[in-house]
Amino acid sequence: MLGAGQRVEALLRLLTTYSYFRSKTAEATYVLIPGAGGLAMYWHLVVDELRSRGAQAIPVDLPAADDSAGLAEYTDIVVDAIGDRTGIILVAQSMAGFTAPLVCERVPVELLVLVNAMVPLPGEAPGDWWGNTGFEQARVEQAARDGRTLGGPQDLLDSFFHDVPPDITAQAMAHGELVKSDTPFAKPWPLAAWPEVPTRFLQGRDDRFFPVEFQRRVARERLGITPDEMPGGHLLALAQPVELANRLEAYRAELHNLS
Repeated sequence: MLGAGQRVEALLRLLTTYSYFRSKTAEATYVLIPGAGGLAMYWHLVVDELRSRGAQAIPVDLPAADDSAGLAEYTDIVVDAIGDRTGIILVAQSMAGFTAPLVCERVPVELLVLVNAMVPLPGEAPGDWWGNTGFEQARVEQAARDGRTLGGPQDLLDSFFHDVPPDITAQAMAHGELVKSDTPFAKPWPLAAWPEVPTRFLQGRDDRFFPVEFQRRVARERLGITPDEMPGGHLLALAQPVELANRLEAYRAELHNLS
């Protein structure tokens, strides 16, 4: 049985440990990079969820319509948004899989989370990724399994918004047609290897644009990891914001418990 002094000592150790993990968790900041549309608005529901739980969350706007802006400029914008913050958890949606690793080379990042993301190889231009990975065949095969026809006016809704609530879809459509420059797709990805940063891959198992079987293969071949899966399609932040926030917070807790 512990004596009074030992009990006090044990309690102090417990309090010190609790304070350490609490401070580490409080320091963590989510930096959220959108996909090809470049709109920070894509993350607004997830931002609300994370902030309601006491986390810091910074969504980044990218100049997707600007022909003078490529991956280098996107990287600069994200780095500027981070500033001198520490404890960064970088979250990359879709095409942001090309930008996020470049950010990791510039600033300390505790964890990189890829969400339904593209995974580049050294020297691969984003514009070449589609053919190199077999994306189109995977998408056609997924549409056949779903009994859908690709192309036509319904393709955008069927491929991206099929599981997004109607009111959220209406808000997104109110922004008008997204204008995307070809510039970010043109130049080869400049890194010689994936950065030495802990990386998690989270994939919507109902994604019609990047089908889950396709993403399992890409993640395995290019990163040597198996994606975690959750319900939802390509726009998880709009369709499943609570579950997505839960997954991100679970990654954060796991990261700090292992520190």
